Amino acid sequence: MKRIGILGLGGVGGYFGGLLAKAYYKADDVEVIFIARGETQRIIAQEGLKIVTDETEFIVHPKLVSNNPDEIGQLDYLICATKTYDIEESLLSLKKCIVPETVILPLYNGVDAPERIQKIFPKNEVLQGCIYIISMIFSPGTIRKIGFYEKLFFGSKTVSVSKLNDLQNIFKEAKIESYLADNIEETVWEKFIFISALASATSYLNENIGTILSNKNSKAIYVELLHEIELVAKAKGLQLPEDIVNQTIIKLEKSPKEATSSMHRDYLAGNKIEASSLTKFVVEEGFKYGVKTPLYEKISNVLLS
Repeated sequence: MKRIGILGLGGVGGYFGGLLAKAYYKADDVEVIFIARGETQRIIAQEGLKIVTDETEFIVHPKLVSNNPDEIGQLDYLICATKTYDIEESLLSLKKCIVPETVILPLYNGVDAPERIQKIFPKNEVLQGCIYIISMIFSPGTIRKIGFYEKLFFGSKTVSVSKLNDLQNIFKEAKIESYLADNIEETVWEKFIFISALASATSYLNENIGTILSNKNSKAIYVELLHEIELVAKAKGLQLPEDIVNQTIIKLEKSPKEATSSMHRDYLAGNKIEASSLTKFVVEEGFKYGVKTPLYEKISNVLLS
């Protein structure tokens, strides 16, 4: 029996965890456990997790929804999708569930998670991963996904191919569009370039995607951020496409105009935001590699003031 824990039931964890729970609800070989607390835990335990897309809606039931490590037990896989500022605290609370064999797949917005997780669990295999999706918590126990785009990329330079294939088969069986990427670090950074510039620009300008694209000054700010983060990625030695800036702009133009970043949504709701991992991190990496990032620095100072 493969036991999979889903930590963080927001837009990403809720949606992909929901697809896994739906596929394996009656399975003998895979068990899906939602790790949640408070109102979310109560509602899912009683009514299930509701997933609403543009075309359909369905309710899924995990084998267990709990935040008690004794109830959860040992995990074979742990998929993490909390906010980046919760990484250490949320994982340390599950210490009992994470044995040396547990494979951890981080699906956060930033790129600093694998390193941070490896520090806490040096003996564990920590994959790299990223997601392209627009989804969010509509209300406790309900996830709303917008648009058709949903891709999950993951991989590792050190983990055995058979272990990676095992996880890929689990995803495929659940009808998750997932890709095992050979050049996973570049893949994760391509996504990071997209999300970091978008999160920073939408939150700083307080504008959605459509407004940024249609306003000349706003778009110029977004494009300048892309150029700065591209220089940082190149200084790190990452082999990114030559036209990464244009590719990223095209990705944005294909996104729903009314959509925005999850960091901007948190900002509007008065919640804590992920500016340390999405904005300030770029400034710090730039400093490490001798690359100036004046616009990132300016925005970072505003968002974290």
